Amino acid sequence: MSTLDKGHRSIEVHRHADGVIRVASDQVAAEVPVALVYNGISHVVMMVTPDDLEEFALGFSLTEGIIESAEELYEAEIVETDNGIELQLTISERRFQALKEWRRNLTGRTGCGLCGAESLEQVIQLPQPLSVGEPIVAAAIGKAMARLQDYQPLNQRTGATHAAAWADSEGNIIAVCEDVGRHNALDKLIGTLSRRQRPEGFLIVTSRASYEMIQKAGWANMGLIAAVSAPTSLAIELAEKLNITLLGFARDNNFVCYANHQGVAEITS
Repeated sequence: MSTLDKGHRSIEVHRHADGVIRVASDQVAAEVPVALVYNGISHVVMMVTPDDLEEFALGFSLTEGIIESAEELYEAEIVETDNGIELQLTISERRFQALKEWRRNLTGRTGCGLCGAESLEQVIQLPQPLSVGEPIVAAAIGKAMARLQDYQPLNQRTGATHAAAWADSEGNIIAVCEDVGRHNALDKLIGTLSRRQRPEGFLIVTSRASYEMIQKAGWANMGLIAAVSAPTSLAIELAEKLNITLLGFARDNNFVCYANHQGVAEITS
């Protein structure tokens, strides 16, 4: 089964058009519960499109601070169960001990909180501000945005998935990952890129830019984000702190710069 086949399902539907009903086949994006199990201990269950799962596990582990480098994830085994999928991950003993200590600190807390956190400092854990690199020419952003749809086969079939893509400084798309969840798509992309040579460039996301997306991009040292939709206020604040150039409403050759406008350059004659 190909990666694309894993990402969608074919179902029978009844199409209503101009007063006529006909039975047809439709393609829908797959969404399954995926449990991430570290060294035998279940950590979290995510709803994920079940392709590029090893890349997802690696990207999630990096952006959540569970591991510090790709080399600390020793093994990733995909186990299908009646209720979903388990990603059985083996990480370094040092990082596993740190994960267990973090889990112990959550025990006994009251209130719902956010992902088990009880303070703002725990929610918004920031990487170091990024070094300011060479600005990206606006035309390169427009070039990548214009071509992005061609690199989204799952969305073309289902109309239900987000994409995260890395483009080089010339606007050539290097890698794209899709998922029903925008965070998952970005984790998959970060996992994909962490084990290859990544050229200088910028990140594209086919969603709004939330603070979590800025956090993940910061951990992955991605200095410019072009989002198809709008950013949130906290995303803008975090982008300013991390020296990330944040673009919203990036479509074709148009966009709005919300943070660190010096990261984009126009060609002048």
